[in-house]
Amino acid sequence: MEKVTTDICIVGGGPVGLFAVFEAGLLKMKCHVVDALPVVGGQLSEIYPKKPIYDIPGFPEILAGDLVKNLEKQIAPFHPTFTLGERVDGLEKLEDGSFILRTSAGSEIACKVVVIAGGLGSFEPRKPSIDKLEQYEDKGVVYMVRDPEQFRDKHVLIAGGGDSALDWTIYLAGICKEVTLVHRGSTFRGAPESAAKVLSMAEEGQIKLILKSNVTEVHGEDTLEAVTVMVDNANPYKVDVDYFIPLFGLVPKLGPIEDWGLTLDKNAIAVNTLDYSTNVRGIYAIGDINTYPGKLKLILCGFHEAALMAQSAYNIIYPDKKFVLKYTTVNGIQEI
Repeated sequence: MEKVTTDICIVGGGPVGLFAVFEAGLLKMKCHVVDALPVVGGQLSEIYPKKPIYDIPGFPEILAGDLVKNLEKQIAPFHPTFTLGERVDGLEKLEDGSFILRTSAGSEIACKVVVIAGGLGSFEPRKPSIDKLEQYEDKGVVYMVRDPEQFRDKHVLIAGGGDSALDWTIYLAGICKEVTLVHRGSTFRGAPESAAKVLSMAEEGQIKLILKSNVTEVHGEDTLEAVTVMVDNANPYKVDVDYFIPLFGLVPKLGPIEDWGLTLDKNAIAVNTLDYSTNVRGIYAIGDINTYPGKLKLILCGFHEAALMAQSAYNIIYPDKKFVLKYTTVNGIQEI
């Protein structure tokens, strides 16, 4: 447990939350970041740290994990503080307009502005309904590929038909001893280019592809040793594997944020595009967790939202000062 006093508390340590620290730092506002994950980076660190990203300005291609490292380096001069591995469970607005946030471990953060940058919110993998599946979790059954080297020279079976299943099938084919992709349909939901690549690799014998099929059972003593694949709901057979990776997406949940009195639209927080403020003064929402007409769930859009948020938050942190935009090319980066 800890007690922290800061200018801005950022709920969510993903790329948009980290960049918000930078934009706030340029305006001499101190930030404290809280995230339920044990490391910063959000989905970039937890789900696809080794996957390339192509739409970050100035980087024709950058690995997700490297983008996180660069963001950490970028915000270092502003000395942000962190509470990691704890979920924000409660928020209290005080009479003076400031806030107290309380975490699942009892930590308290006092601040004047709250910035929700929680990505999809709290999320968990969508798990297939297979008996005894939990028994093999982290013992051969994994729901996210964090380090591809974990699967080097192993027999891996991936289940799914979306972008993630296709991308990891293509990537791991060059690392694993054998990759098998099982999909319940006959066509894929992912990008056509990736689907065509997978079909080509199957024809060339680089991977095994089993369509119109489902994994129905898992087997093994202490660790996973095999799975049963049901073809056309009629022909079951065992496949020896070291790892089973079901990739059926994530189930997003706002969690305790639902009780904070914010205007919600399904699983997202409605904001004013003037400054990405919510209906509660002093609370902003940026990145994938917010919604507004024309919203695009892209990292670069979240960066833009962070910049406008910071200018608005400045008026709350320093109500007696006039905001003057100063370009970094002229002013540089000054530590706080």
